[in-house]
Amino acid sequence: MLAAVWIGPTLTAAAYLSGSVCFGIVAARRAGVDLRSVGSGNVGATNVGRALGSRTARVVLFLDAAKGALPVGVGVWLLGRLDPYTAGAALAAVVGHCYPLYFGFRGGKGVATAAGVVAVLQPIALGAGLLTFLVLRKVTGKTSVGSLSGVLVALATVGAIDRLTPPTYAVAAIVVLVIWRHRENLSRLRQGEELDAP
Repeated sequence: MLAAVWIGPTLTAAAYLSGSVCFGIVAARRAGVDLRSVGSGNVGATNVGRALGSRTARVVLFLDAAKGALPVGVGVWLLGRLDPYTAGAALAAVVGHCYPLYFGFRGGKGVATAAGVVAVLQPIALGAGLLTFLVLRKVTGKTSVGSLSGVLVALATVGAIDRLTPPTYAVAAIVVLVIWRHRENLSRLRQGEELDAP
């Protein structure tokens, strides 16, 4: 119990700092590309695919997911899956990606990092959300439609399995953040101007 007094806050801070490493920006800068001036201007894997190709996008996707999974995995190991600080680390990692300390608080939309978080908190929910994402992305041709639908299905799955516990609250907060970060996509979807998946 005493250990949690310092482990929990330290883990949450570390999760935010981990999340703040935007690998899309790093990869684009190494290639001499300003990612924010290409395609949608987003710094996530989808726009990396437009700017740098699918191979680099896959690497960025994996790293963005891993930076969410790692601190949550440490939290599960040290404190337990249902511990509030583990849930706090999950949310902090996604907040870090969306509002990164290292890049002027201008980050991505949090979907890949959220996937990494959910992979550790509730793998079944990741499977449900991923399947939804893949199907709707294919059907609509819009990554944003797949992403938003996927996170909602993941939340519903976590809620059905874990009920009203810290993982459910954390994923609910993450979904609200992801939807907020997609508000421009939602506006473009209403106007029929949303970019197709690369």
